[in-house]
Amino acid sequence: MATIYEQLGGAPAVEAAVDIFYRKVLTDDRVSRFFDDIDMDVQAAKQKAFLTMVFGGPASYTGQDMRRGHLHLIERGMNDEHVDVVLELLGETLTELNVPAPLITQVAGIANSVRDDVLDRPTGSPRGTSPGSSRTAPANTAPKAGGCGNGCGCSGKN
Repeated sequence: MATIYEQLGGAPAVEAAVDIFYRKVLTDDRVSRFFDDIDMDVQAAKQKAFLTMVFGGPASYTGQDMRRGHLHLIERGMNDEHVDVVLELLGETLTELNVPAPLITQVAGIANSVRDDVLDRPTGSPRGTSPGSSRTAPANTAPKAGGCGNGCGCSGKN
């Protein structure tokens, strides 16, 4: 069976979808503020690589995990309503590209499956659970390799 990536049309389709999607996001007052200080060329490239990977295409994504990658947005107030808007805009984008409804449903399911990670809350949390309740540490505060990260004073040598 063909991957979602192949069913969508491969790299050209993912590239077109991400470009259209971000045009929608940047003009939507409900979510555009989260991208005010973002280099959108870099963001679009990361999103294309990420979606290619999760849809079953060639894996070249090297960005942060979903939790750490969105912590700065949680600090700015991102919540379930904002995730809903993103899913809505993604669905509109795919509809505009004439993607069949069953495939849009699959894509929405994948996107929705990472909601708790994006909002950094325990997996399986009910809607409305406070974003950031998992208290994931930002990438720059993670323990260094070899250290326990608990302030025990160890040298990191085993």
